[in-house]
Order: sequence, then structure tokens, then C-alpha cells
Amino acid sequence: MSVHIVNTEKELPEYYRETSDILPLVEEWLGEQEERFRRKVLKIFEGAGVDKRFSIMEPSEVFTATSFEEKNDIYVREVKKLGSKVLQRSLEKAGWEPGSVDYIITVSCTGIMIPSLDAYLINELNLKKDILRLPVTEMGCAAGISGMIYAYNFLKSNPGKRAVVVAVESPTATFQLEDYSMANMVSAAIFGDGAACVLLSSEEETTGPEILGEEMYHFYDSTHLMGFDLRNSGLQMILDPAVPDKIGEHFPDIIHPFLHKHGSSIEQVDHLIFHPGGKKIIQTVSDLFGNLGKNIDDTREVLRLYGNMSSATVLYVLDRFLKKEISKGEQGLMLSFGPGFSAQRILIEW
Repeated sequence: MSVHIVNTEKELPEYYRETSDILPLVEEWLGEQEERFRRKVLKIFEGAGVDKRFSIMEPSEVFTATSFEEKNDIYVREVKKLGSKVLQRSLEKAGWEPGSVDYIITVSCTGIMIPSLDAYLINELNLKKDILRLPVTEMGCAAGISGMIYAYNFLKSNPGKRAVVVAVESPTATFQLEDYSMANMVSAAIFGDGAACVLLSSEEETTGPEILGEEMYHFYDSTHLMGFDLRNSGLQMILDPAVPDKIGEHFPDIIHPFLHKHGSSIEQVDHLIFHPGGKKIIQTVSDLFGNLGKNIDDTREVLRLYGNMSSATVLYVLDRFLKKEISKGEQGLMLSFGPGFSAQRILIEW
């Protein structure tokens, strides 16, 4: 049973700013902090490798002391819009009728809503009444690939079926105005908002890259490295500076056994579709892959253009590859890291 990636689409919020336009807002926000600290934070923003980021709210609103309730209300309102737009356009581009979708997987960790996004999309797009739905809500940056892994497992057991994965994230809705920790500074400097959709199918004669294999890799005793603490003020970022070193330590075990299991090797992988977690993580992985003769230029470019949009970001990288002219038989390795701590991997072949 083969499962293919049919297409990808992306959707961005209406608000955006260049990083240079955000720096005055950061300076104003940090106005009462020590000058040395302010300079350090501004350098973090300037050196984050992000030229532009999009937001579901005006940038000035991000630096306003709204409550968790107020920001989450904006999150709920806007993710419905973004999710509906990106799914509808994906279906139209593929020529799929909404009633032909068998599985819908929605992905988001940057806000709270019950019912989850998929329930609203079923109503908005008139998806079929017996569609199987799965919301993925607490897997952070890794969840774009996680959603694809779940879709793949549904489809490989069921021939002739269709699945959609919709990832919508708003890290700016989690920004903590009273938190002056380095974790909050770094996350504010690298994150942006966005949505993406992937269509997958187990139908015969489906075009698009085939998924050869998938796997999750879990780091023991590392739950403290990444995630959110739920506070009265909202979702407070956890981002341990040890993450890049932890990735480097486990890198050989993450990559080589997985590829070997699926009859491949790093030498056979032509394209690296890596989630841009941040400049330091990108540099760590770039160095590791560089030693193997590979590059992650597309990952770096997605970070520059959009920032880290949590789970949706790796799907933006995938979208770049699906729009390229790639020869039959070439392989791609999707890779992302997220809370747990875990690594998610998918091997595809054109």
C-alpha cells in the first residue's frame, strides 16, 4: 500500500513587519530594563536570522498587556479563518471535493479551543459527516510531521482514502509581556504566525512523492527542554539552551538507523526538509549535515522569510520542494524536533 503527498498550500495572516520595524517596539517594551540587557535583547532580534514575521494581530498589540482570555479569543477567531482558507485552497488546487476527504488532522499548540479546529472546518467546508478527525494539540514544533505520520498510518491501512493535515499556529499569541527571561526573548525574536495544509492519499494512480517510512525518536529524561508552562498570563515558553547540544549528541542515532531500516542511507538522500527551529538549531544541524555533504538552505530561507511558525514551518519547507523540478527516484528526509523531547522523521521519494 503506497501513500503519496498530493500537494501543500500555505496561508499567512494579514499583519506583518520587517524585523527592523519591530526593534523600536522592543526598545519601548524594555524601556525600564538595564541598558546592557536591552542591548543584548536587540542583538538577539537582529541576529535571529528572521527578516520578516507575520502575526494574527497588529505588532503593537503583541506588546500590549492583554489578558490570556483576550489573546486566546483572537487566536480562536483567526485560526478558524486561516485554517478554512488554506484547506479550501488546497482542495481546489487538487480538484478534491470537500465530501471526498476521509480523515482530517488539525495541528496547533499556541492556543486553546474546544471544540478543536477540525470541528469548525467540517462545518465551514461541509466535509462529510462520517469523517474521522484527530486534533494534535501538544506536540509543538514537531507536530507538522506528527500529523503527517498519523495520516500516513491511517492511509496505509486503508486503500483508496484521502487525508488532510492542517497546521495553524500563532506563537505571537503566547508572548509574555512581563517575562524577561532569555527563553521569552529568544522565542519573541524567532517566532511568527502562519498556516499550512498537506493533502495525502492512498488512492491508485496518485501523483506526488511517496512516503517510504516514518518514525518518532524520543529522548529519555528530556521533558524539561521545550514546551509551555500554563500561567494566568497565558502560555509561557520553555526553551532550554541545551537543545542544540542534545540534538548533536543524538544525531547519529536519529538519522542513520532510521534510513537503514527503510533501505536507504544519508548518501541516497538528495533533499533535506528540516524544520527551522531557530538560528542555533539550524547551525547545529547544518554543521552535522554539512559533514555528510548535505545542506539545509531551504530551511534557512524559510526562517528568514517567515520566522519559526511552530508546527506549520516544516510544511513551508516541504512546499518549497514540491514546487521544484525534482527527478523521479530522488529522496527527501523530513525532520523536526519538539517537546517531549522528540525527533520526527519521514522519508519520501519522488
